[in-house]
Amino acid sequence: MKLMLVMADDDSCAVVSRFLKPLGFELIRYRHVLKAMDNIDEIDPAGIIISSKDFPRHWKTMVQFVRTERPLESCPVILLKGTGFDEEDAAKAVHIGVNALVTETLSDPGETEKIQNILALYVSVEDKRKSRRYRSSRVNRFGFIFNNPADEKLVTGKVVTLSESGLSFVPDQSGVVLKANDEIPDCSLRAGDHILAPRCIVHSAGETISMEFVSFPENEKALLEAYLEEESARKLKAAVAG
Repeated sequence: MKLMLVMADDDSCAVVSRFLKPLGFELIRYRHVLKAMDNIDEIDPAGIIISSKDFPRHWKTMVQFVRTERPLESCPVILLKGTGFDEEDAAKAVHIGVNALVTETLSDPGETEKIQNILALYVSVEDKRKSRRYRSSRVNRFGFIFNNPADEKLVTGKVVTLSESGLSFVPDQSGVVLKANDEIPDCSLRAGDHILAPRCIVHSAGETISMEFVSFPENEKALLEAYLEEESARKLKAAVAG
């Protein structure tokens, strides 16, 4: 599933890419609005994220251009707003067809979750199932441990989010040394009562580690998919139980 990023700032683009890539999106970035507009028919994106900070005058032109042929429900447009974005800008954005406004720094986890929820709301049913991230909670029993390939030491920690394509993870230990594209062959993933053994690859490393699933043994991928899809039923059961 393709997402178009219309962003000039490399740092902001890196932040957005870091949490979208593990969800299975193919990200296509443009640094210039006119170039993005020229290629939108060829790319045919499932959604668009544009920076109003980078393009304070042209983001409106871009959104209006998109909306001439792509309605809100078929191509969500998410606008990243900077510090100079005021109430008048916000009203204009809603009027011309922006689906959501999000602070560009994305420092609040709720902001990244907002982007995910908007995309999950409007993409097709098949793509929605594949891209949605689930948070660890009282009803979602997630766990993850792995052997660090650098020294074979066991790394434990907390799963922050989990999807069918990968996860984000905060280690209990400080100073876990990993880098992008490191392969992690020895992993144990808990999803409810299931203990799975995916092979993973590191997407990004830091205080929070993002990993993509490379493969699962036998039918384990189907077990993970089934557990994630049953989240609504678990929430209902928990609510009834009080």
